[in-house]
Amino acid sequence: MDASEPVLIQRFKSWLQPAPSAQDAARAPFFTDGLVVLDTNILLSLYEYTESARTDVFTALESVAERLWMPHQVGLEFVRGRRSTLESRKAALSEAAKEVNQHLMQAVRSVLAARTVVTRQLTKYGSAADAVGQLDALISDSAVNALLQEYRAAMKGHLDALKSQHGLPADLAEADDTVLLRVAEMYGDRIGAQPGDAVLRARIEEAVGFRFPNEIPPGYRDFGKDTPMKAAGDFLLWEELVEFAKTLPAGSRRILFVSNDTKEDWYETRKGAGGTQRPWPRLFEEVRARAGAELRIETPSLFYAGIKQYLHTGLDETTYEEIERVSTEQESLPADEADPVTVRNAAHSAPPPGLARAASRSVGLTTAGVRTALESAAPPFRTFQWWLIGVTAQLGRREPSPAEPAVDLAAAVRGSAAPPGPWEPATVFKPGDWVYRDSSWIASWFVGLLKDLPQSDHAVLRSLAAQQAEANRSAAE
Repeated sequence: MDASEPVLIQRFKSWLQPAPSAQDAARAPFFTDGLVVLDTNILLSLYEYTESARTDVFTALESVAERLWMPHQVGLEFVRGRRSTLESRKAALSEAAKEVNQHLMQAVRSVLAARTVVTRQLTKYGSAADAVGQLDALISDSAVNALLQEYRAAMKGHLDALKSQHGLPADLAEADDTVLLRVAEMYGDRIGAQPGDAVLRARIEEAVGFRFPNEIPPGYRDFGKDTPMKAAGDFLLWEELVEFAKTLPAGSRRILFVSNDTKEDWYETRKGAGGTQRPWPRLFEEVRARAGAELRIETPSLFYAGIKQYLHTGLDETTYEEIERVSTEQESLPADEADPVTVRNAAHSAPPPGLARAASRSVGLTTAGVRTALESAAPPFRTFQWWLIGVTAQLGRREPSPAEPAVDLAAAVRGSAAPPGPWEPATVFKPGDWVYRDSSWIASWFVGLLKDLPQSDHAVLRSLAAQQAEANRSAAE
């Protein structure tokens, strides 16, 4: 701290700092001699890369291996979450293959339907019977399928290549998990000890009783998960990081924390700065005040670029592209595969590819407005996508896959009083649009969603929400 600076500047220095960037000269010491802490999502990303990119990334990580440290919370989430990551990849590829086949079958039906239109006109207006026969012979089921076979083979080949490029079977056993073994070798014994029960209880109580209700970062977006321990996952990691920082040699307490989590409980969106994001200054102040340490938080893209810049361990250009792809697409779902998607995390989580679309087809939602909502990354539409996935599985409209994430998300509830959170009385709907208007509550996000979707879809959506509310009420009785 520069004593020549005014006290106000000294005391709130973190709030005056810009967002992290590659041009920041102050970042070099963090790469050359700082402690490096990787979040769970960085380690789980190793299962998402192709085999060549994974090898490249491991080489980069091993250049800082002696300065890596793993909080116990990260280790726990990594070991428990690795299998669901593999299963999600397998399910996404399987769903893609199924969707391709459905589109090709639809193409066959469309061509045959077009043939029927022509033959109907030929028959109606007295054309020779042999003309109809010639058309039927030329455009038969087998002929159309044969024409599409080249396309089918090409697309299947690409999907099969994706499976082989990852080099990891979905039914991986611990003994065969080369990623797990290599991570273990890279960290050695630099892994945090499990906190005792008393410490764990105190940290959880602080998180859910004080920090989260007051939206003190990190992790308050997880407030409301089905158990306090699951809700406090990010905060438990944070507490380990701060406590370990106190044990570092004085004068060289620098921590480089790498995470793909840029939600609002880690990052501040600066509306007055063009919507740019930066980690919450409160995080830097807390580490400085409690541990006398300096903290830097970077995304994987910045981190790997920094390794090349300061440690001269470069990555192949295609690997950088893959890091960007995985960072963009990586699901912000709970690391524990048993955790359901809830209203707390749905808005910031991308469903597995094709799953929301399959759910919409199962209930006949095919308008352009719905398609737009299914493709949007906006938080309200993410919530809608997950709700549709969950409600169609819950009501038996489709068969969920074994690897499909569990969804605990309702658009409406039955009861005499509103549940905690943003709910509106069902009287927001017109008489006839909702059964039990005087004893139902509608999620605010659902009311807003209906305003953005075509009127023609409203009856289907209201029916799904009402059936789900009734099913949940019956299950609770």
